[in-house]
Amino acid sequence: MTDIPTLALNDGRSIPALGLGTYKIPDTHAPSAVRDAVDIGYRLVDTAALYDNERGAGSGLINQPDVFLTTKLWHDRHDDAEAALDESLALLGRDSVDCYLIHWPHPSGGQFVQAWRTLIELRAAGKTRSIGVANFLPEHIEALADATGVLPVLNQIELHPHFQQRRLREFHARHDIVTQSWSPLGQGKTIEDPVIARIAGEHGATPAQVILAWHLHHGFSAIPKASGHAHMADNFAAKDLSLGEADIAAIDALDTPSGRIGPDPLEI
Repeated sequence: MTDIPTLALNDGRSIPALGLGTYKIPDTHAPSAVRDAVDIGYRLVDTAALYDNERGAGSGLINQPDVFLTTKLWHDRHDDAEAALDESLALLGRDSVDCYLIHWPHPSGGQFVQAWRTLIELRAAGKTRSIGVANFLPEHIEALADATGVLPVLNQIELHPHFQQRRLREFHARHDIVTQSWSPLGQGKTIEDPVIARIAGEHGATPAQVILAWHLHHGFSAIPKASGHAHMADNFAAKDLSLGEADIAAIDALDTPSGRIGPDPLEI
């Protein structure tokens, strides 16, 4: 085991604060990438039906029961979530996953609440240990709670220094929902920020390590995507970097309304 910090989930379980994102890692490369990540020390791997690499990710995790594994339900299966998870489990080679997420609310489809009801049943059946969401806004999470009385353990959202999602983070904090950051490095754009470069130089660290240390400081779970050993090891070393209050304040000040990179949850 490693000394990765963990975050408490509202269902009594916990999740590593730093993990491996696998978006755009081809299925053929996923086994070696995931095995490499586990050898480095990662204990959280994130995949999804949409990524088309669940088979490879599962192959890379054979005989690794201590790794927290997350996969996700795409919005074309909101009305068929049990069958969708069964398909994911078959590809992953598992009887269950640690966490199953609704990938997007897709509010125009009108079925995300029904999908949530099914996820609650799947948790009771033991096919997933925890259930959560991704890219949900407060009104979507409130709809889940109003209909079922069950809150997600986490909400995986786009979050990086140029797009800090303060309103959503405050909502999460009020409801004991873990904030998990996808694209925590801003798809590389934030790495080039001169403020990040200055802080990295002062600490003898890389820009990616500084950004990930900022996520960890704020209590987020970050899942940077990396497929090469050097990048995975560089990202993982962020857990050992401590930033000062002035560093955190300087990065906090980088937030901008135009910083979003991915889609708006109301439009997908």
